[in-house]
Amino acid sequence: MKLSSQIKPISYLKAHAAEIVRTLGEQRQPLVITQNGEAKVVVQDIASYEQTQEAMALLKILALGNRQIEEGKVQPAVEVLKRLRAHRKNR
Repeated sequence: MKLSSQIKPISYLKAHAAEIVRTLGEQRQPLVITQNGEAKVVVQDIASYEQTQEAMALLKILALGNRQIEEGKVQPAVEVLKRLRAHRKNR
């Protein structure tokens, strides 16, 4: 995705807010807003935002799992399954 075509000054955002919202929903590409020539914010549609948040959550879970593996906080799957089956029988 080329962000260079998706960069607009804040004055454009002010003048074309409704059009921007419509376009973001259709194209699903973020829009970079500049102020005084510097990138200040990124505007994106809600579906893309939610997808990004879900991906970040999965990456955090993976990082946590990797950290637990490095710290030796793991158990063989066979042992875990035996314990779960025993627990289920005792209920």
